[in-house]
Amino acid sequence: MDGHPHGETGDDSTLSGQPSGKPAKHNNSAGRDYGETPLVVTWEVSQACDLACDHCRAEANPDRCADELDLAEARTLFEQVARFSPQPFLVLSGGDPLKRPDIFELLETAVDVGLTPSVTPATTPLLDREVIERFAEIGVGRMALSLDGATAASHDTFRGEDGTYETAIRAAEIAREVDLSIQINTTVTAETATELPEIARIVDDLEAAMWEVFFLVPTGRGAELGQLSPDRAREVMEWLYEHSTEAPYRIITVEAPFYRRVASEVARENGGGRPRVGSTGAANGFVFVSHTGEVYPSGFLPLSAGNIREKPLPEIYRHAPLMKHLRQRESFVGPCGSCPFTTDCGGSRSRAYASTGNPFASDPLCPWAVAD
Repeated sequence: MDGHPHGETGDDSTLSGQPSGKPAKHNNSAGRDYGETPLVVTWEVSQACDLACDHCRAEANPDRCADELDLAEARTLFEQVARFSPQPFLVLSGGDPLKRPDIFELLETAVDVGLTPSVTPATTPLLDREVIERFAEIGVGRMALSLDGATAASHDTFRGEDGTYETAIRAAEIAREVDLSIQINTTVTAETATELPEIARIVDDLEAAMWEVFFLVPTGRGAELGQLSPDRAREVMEWLYEHSTEAPYRIITVEAPFYRRVASEVARENGGGRPRVGSTGAANGFVFVSHTGEVYPSGFLPLSAGNIREKPLPEIYRHAPLMKHLRQRESFVGPCGSCPFTTDCGGSRSRAYASTGNPFASDPLCPWAVAD
């Protein structure tokens, strides 16, 4: 799987966690009620992918599933997304979206119903100049490219195939030529963390609009990778926030919502005000639709809340018991339920589930949860 499914954070240009004290009223600065309207809807258009990435949650394979949502079902999904108010961001993810022969029709359909889709293609030979130029012509809002190492050797090893580093760099250069906005996605593990400063320099050189830093969830192939310790995760986040105050691109984290607490403490120590960082979470501003229509709170939390072939997405997002419970953060077990930052953070529900089997448990990567 190339490109992260944007699990548990939001764009810091639009989000600012506002403590409300009520479970289903986590609003951003624009007044969006995350109990009613997500900020991001990610659709996994296919699980098929020609890569074998170390962190893949789906253990993707080259073959497509016969039961993928078809073009007509996709249009229905897009229309439902477009009817949310305010309108969410739509991300077409995978697997590799380019494994769908109708990917351009899908993107054109999204634009036709009034959406501005983003896309996360895998860095394989399928991602050539013609494809990127077509993305720009259609009106794709942003293309996400994964960069998990600062060198071809480290990145290609992580991605499981030689040449993926060069493909990513070249795709970013072509996107710049055709004026297509890009973001770079990076997975943080115990092994990749030391390369973050150099990756950050590359993100700058590529003129990316955003750097999305994903803190690994131990599921799928990712269960075999080295995990950061809570203290090391906090060190990395402190560096990320300090870097974000000077970087020419935005930095967001995925599956690390306690980054908001880290950022607040670093800002306070440096004499600054409250930082504006993402405030969404699983089922709370974010929702993931699988290639077969199953609706999940997060791409890394494999508990279905329903299927869009049976119920509309807004109904599932707003009223499914699982989704509603995940928005009741004060009901979480352990430190995540009693933490004074639970409204702003809430911990990674995906990591809690992967580690304990309970999506309402505390996040084992959070240094405060461990300390408490």
